[in-house]
Amino acid sequence: MNKKSVAVVMGGYSDEYVVSLKSGQLIYDSLDRNLYDVYKVVILKDEWYFLGENDKKYDINKGDFSVILDNGEKLKFDVCFNTIHGTPGENGILQAYWDAIGQRYTGCDFYQSALTFNKKDTLAVLSKYGIPSAKSVYLRKGETINVDKIIEELSLPVFVKPNQSGSSLGISKVKEKSELIAATEIAFKEDDEILIESFLNGMEVSVGVIDFKGETIVLGITEIVPTNEFFDYEAKYEGASEEITPARIDAETTKRVEEIAKRAYNSLGMSGFSRSEYILMDGIPYMLEMNTNPGFSPASILPQQAKYYGISLLDLCGNEVEKALNK
Repeated sequence: MNKKSVAVVMGGYSDEYVVSLKSGQLIYDSLDRNLYDVYKVVILKDEWYFLGENDKKYDINKGDFSVILDNGEKLKFDVCFNTIHGTPGENGILQAYWDAIGQRYTGCDFYQSALTFNKKDTLAVLSKYGIPSAKSVYLRKGETINVDKIIEELSLPVFVKPNQSGSSLGISKVKEKSELIAATEIAFKEDDEILIESFLNGMEVSVGVIDFKGETIVLGITEIVPTNEFFDYEAKYEGASEEITPARIDAETTKRVEEIAKRAYNSLGMSGFSRSEYILMDGIPYMLEMNTNPGFSPASILPQQAKYYGISLLDLCGNEVEKALNK
């Protein structure tokens, strides 16, 4: 049998590259070697390289995303398994490049990636499909910030967050009026656009949705119990939270969350892995954001949910490759 070549593409240009390398390793380990020749490619701001034996680096030719090996052979990949969190793998830049050179890849297309990376635009689109979210104020860097007006509109506490950033980087919970400006400065370090959102006092849940063998399925609903104020970077990646799958919610609420999570996924024309965050208030899920390249390290939520659902990582990752091959 002629095996297909799969490049697991990891790294990225943001601070999330550390997590991406862990995600890439798990996907690399989880692909069926009977079906695929599996390789590692690392994309960083200052270098794109293929990792050969003994971790020897070979430059990637950006003209066609190929590599020349020591024996002079040119290696082209049948599929790129995109596991870059943040830019350029989660905001559409890499997908647009791959589209331009005719390279097949896993996950959603350029448009879905760009849209979902923009929290404001995602929530605006999904509101048309009846998916609720928190009240918010949107600001661009350099605009005058009217603190009194913002607090009058949203009430304290509020969350201040970058509009386009992942892994909860740059997010602050503001309880006092005097803290608001400093929180905007933290968020503006991550992005030129920020959102200030009203506080939703409820349970946070993280919902994994994928298209598996032609069907949109909810892998699981995970309850997030942060030991910090909220589900920040430390809570996500350094163990400062308890994650309970399935979430401790009744059957009716579970059904409502699953229905809304699937509707959001299908309304956006999504494909591949996704993990969306919601706050449950009075049984109603309010959407915070959707991640189209969620963490996939052993400690990450999506692999935990797959285990709970009963799908092996071998099948989960293989399904993505097969979809990309048949695009």
